[in-house]
Amino acid sequence: MDMPEPKIAPVPTGYYRWEPEEDDVLICRAVRNETHDVKTFIFAPRFKRQFEFVSGQFMTFEFEIGGETIHRCYTISSPPSRPDTISITVKRVPGGPVSNWLHDEFQEGMMLRCTVPMGEFSWAGETQSKYLFISGGSGITPMMAMTRSAFDHALIADIEFIHAARTPADIIFREELEFMGARNHSIKPTFICEDDSKFERWPGYRGRLDIAKLEMICPDFRSRSIYVCGPAPFMKAVRQMVKGAGFEMSRYFEESFNFDSFTEEAQEQIVEATEVIETPLKVYQVEFTKTGRTVECPENLTVLEAARRAGIRVPSSCSKGLCGTCKSQVKSGELDMKHSGGIRQREIDAGKALLCCAKPLSDLVIER
Repeated sequence: MDMPEPKIAPVPTGYYRWEPEEDDVLICRAVRNETHDVKTFIFAPRFKRQFEFVSGQFMTFEFEIGGETIHRCYTISSPPSRPDTISITVKRVPGGPVSNWLHDEFQEGMMLRCTVPMGEFSWAGETQSKYLFISGGSGITPMMAMTRSAFDHALIADIEFIHAARTPADIIFREELEFMGARNHSIKPTFICEDDSKFERWPGYRGRLDIAKLEMICPDFRSRSIYVCGPAPFMKAVRQMVKGAGFEMSRYFEESFNFDSFTEEAQEQIVEATEVIETPLKVYQVEFTKTGRTVECPENLTVLEAARRAGIRVPSSCSKGLCGTCKSQVKSGELDMKHSGGIRQREIDAGKALLCCAKPLSDLVIER
């Protein structure tokens, strides 16, 4: 009896780079629980496209929640070595409108708009072969993208990965990191917990990361490149610790702003202005329609800073015209905007602006 010839799967052809200028809508393919308050959301383009980015970059997503458009930035937690999908990992923040909506309402098959990957916090282009990654809480995401990339490509790189968490139950990606470490001995994850969890007594390093623990975990840290991400106080403590230990700070890199914590928590705080303003030539009136407030904005001050000085809380992250979090509709008036890629030309043509890098040229009415 003749055996049937085996069917050969066709070789995929026709893949192109995903271009948000052509189609900025992504479909959620899966939602995964990482911990009790952290979920990963995996996205793919609607059409046959692949993503191009470098480990450590972020994307700005557009959410329609309660009739309001909200922009939020999230670091990409998946590696560029898996270009068919892209993932973000989100921690639920008490009172956070976006993180709670994602955790409670967002499901597979739903769609979101987003921008092209951006950001400069990455090891791309590094020639170093020895690294130390230090992360706290949800700051693990860019480090995870880098580590996954190293694992996928079997890079000849020595990676010490230290992650700090409250309890064992709060360690994000614990099983995957342990798996990568077991299969590739050049990846060495170490976890530090402040306390036990309900169902697990922590046997490893306890408390907070200090120089004594660092010397025990990674005695040769002074010869490595260090990448740090986490809450601002955590990064400050690590920076001061390694600097005080004589580390060469030209090989120290940290995320300059933490999207998950800043946009959800710190937006509830009024940022104190520190810039000294000289007497301006002109002062314009800026009306915010949703708050019913009108503030004065000198011509040499950004609209975002003028709003903050007046106590108006406008969501923002980078303050560099990069992330798009402060994107707003300008109903009337003219302004001078020098952005860094956080807004598309078609959005500008539709009357939108980034308040962090926009200075008034006339009185303004802003839908915010």
